[in-house]
Amino acid sequence: MTESFDYRRLVMTIIMTIIGIMFMAPFLWMISASLKVEEEVLTFPIQWIPQTWNAVENYKEVWTGSMPFLLLYWNSIKVTVLTTLTSVFVSGLAAYGFAKINFKGRDAVFLLVLATFMIPPQTLLVTQFLLYRWFGLYDTHTGLILLNSFSVFGTFMLRQFYLGVSNEIIESARMDGAGHFRIFASIALPLVRPAIATYAILRFIWTWNDFQYPLIFLRSEGLYTIQLGVQSFADEHGSIYSLMMAASVSAIVPLLIIFIIGQKQVIEGIQLGGVKG
Repeated sequence: MTESFDYRRLVMTIIMTIIGIMFMAPFLWMISASLKVEEEVLTFPIQWIPQTWNAVENYKEVWTGSMPFLLLYWNSIKVTVLTTLTSVFVSGLAAYGFAKINFKGRDAVFLLVLATFMIPPQTLLVTQFLLYRWFGLYDTHTGLILLNSFSVFGTFMLRQFYLGVSNEIIESARMDGAGHFRIFASIALPLVRPAIATYAILRFIWTWNDFQYPLIFLRSEGLYTIQLGVQSFADEHGSIYSLMMAASVSAIVPLLIIFIIGQKQVIEGIQLGGVKG
């Protein structure tokens, strides 16, 4: 017997394809514009394939022009990688404590920590600015790293995954003489690896794209991150769209690389979270 054709699945596939194209169109236009001469950028109808290629000149101007993109890249990579590693460690350790260590007032403390998530970060900027000036962390990468290293979202997210780890495993390790830090590093952390990878990728993206904290807490141009560099580049070349698109493409390439490398772990983390839900 021939199976009936699933028209609903076909319709949903077509709809999702159209939506996907709509989301991809601005990104594809940005890449296309970065390869063109300035006269062809705003032509209508859109010429997705440049008639006159100017990619080498555009990207050469971005990377060897007045803005030191190599230094900006190095600053962003250093800040983002160290922030991600620190945040994953701190959030993972706190999440393990709230999920697997019984201590007096644990749930109350966790609710207090969770309540701080409702405080808009903009309301804390003046206090943070004054404290960082006092501690000598203003206009330093160390201060910028510390600002994003403590995440309520990361603690909450990883705690939900740690709750799914069997208590019998923890107790067995405790009976064998392992301390909580040894259990965290050798047992608990590997068991929630997809969740750790998912949060690490999210933290990397958030930190790389962060514009607010570098704008407020960095003053020296030699410490600028890529986002501040792109803004400065826009102030100088904002009317030249081909160069602006080349700078924007250069700024998001690391994000694409990170996502392509880690997309398998992200999917596993989402599936694991769905099963636990």
